[in-house]
Amino acid sequence: MYTELFKDFENLKNLGGKAWEHAIALDLLAETNIEDCSIHCFHYQQMIECFFKHILETKSKFGAYSKSHKLNKLLEELIETTNFKTNKSKYRTDLIVITVCAEEYRYNFDIDCKDYIESVAICDELVKELIKFEKT
Repeated sequence: MYTELFKDFENLKNLGGKAWEHAIALDLLAETNIEDCSIHCFHYQQMIECFFKHILETKSKFGAYSKSHKLNKLLEELIETTNFKTNKSKYRTDLIVITVCAEEYRYNFDIDCKDYIESVAICDELVKELIKFEKT
């Protein structure tokens, strides 16, 4: 699913290409029987972060992005410095959940997979909005 969404970024030598690489990893993980969803969360967070930063680099009025890894902060930055508009309150909590889950992956903590998957479903809508925006 994610490889298809990011197909236009295949092998690009920028952050859009990195987002595509994480999309491939997500699709490969979906084919395994790994019960712990934390590795999925790590790649999902990285995919979104790379894509946010790709858009900030290519479409913002500054052509740059902050060093933040917090997805909710990057979304706010994207809204403020580009023409992208969305209801950021719709995604805020779920972006925070994904950021926290990815941080917990780095420290080998178990995460609540049910809540994480619910957040992914909501953030997938944002990913689709962003891909549509990026094409304009």
